[in-house]
Amino acid sequence: MSALLQTFGLTKQYSGLVAANNINFSLEAGKIHALIGPNGAGKTTFVGLLSGRIEATSGRVEFKGRDVTNLPAHERIRLGIAYTFQITSVFAKLSVFENVALAARVRIGSQPALVRKSVMQVLERLGIEAYHQHIAGDLSYGHQRLLEIAMGLSQSPELFIMDEPTQGLSDPEVEHYKALVKDLVGTTTILLIEHNMDVVMSTADEITVLNQGEVLASGSPDVVRANNEVQAAYLGTDPSQEST
Repeated sequence: MSALLQTFGLTKQYSGLVAANNINFSLEAGKIHALIGPNGAGKTTFVGLLSGRIEATSGRVEFKGRDVTNLPAHERIRLGIAYTFQITSVFAKLSVFENVALAARVRIGSQPALVRKSVMQVLERLGIEAYHQHIAGDLSYGHQRLLEIAMGLSQSPELFIMDEPTQGLSDPEVEHYKALVKDLVGTTTILLIEHNMDVVMSTADEITVLNQGEVLASGSPDVVRANNEVQAAYLGTDPSQEST
């Protein structure tokens, strides 16, 4: 598989603080790639650099072989990058349908029949079509998270960045989410920023671990789980110190 997105020496510095330091990263098309790390590891900064919400100090971001380092977020959306935020960002006073329609129009324009068909197809895929007339702010937190995913999917992204999507969800909602993410593979490539290690280990094809703004490790779930540095920095144990 070819790389859909790559970074080369990507760095972000705020005065004397280096939030992302010389990050080289590659994400294969058609995969679920998880980004993990302790609080303050630089995950939010890195995702901001990928999506265009944060300007890089140095380095390069390539999407589908194109240098997008200097493109703003809305231009990267048009190229096929969608993302959900760590905190829900739905339009609380608009209906579920109107929320998704706003996002869909970015891709397909404003033709009413086409917009309606696209919106309802996405809502049906996520199992929330019955809520299409409900006001977004009246939905449960879990359904608001699904709505946000629907807004991203309506843009038919080639890369879908999900930032802490299971935060605040109940156990049954988390299980539903895991099944949903696996179902999306084949439709889009997913970069998952997640603290829930059960979600990461059961859904991700590849994992990259950030620590103090740098890549600590990258590989399959089994490789990352067995890495001593990852165990010490993030997972809280060191396999080399375990008794046999």
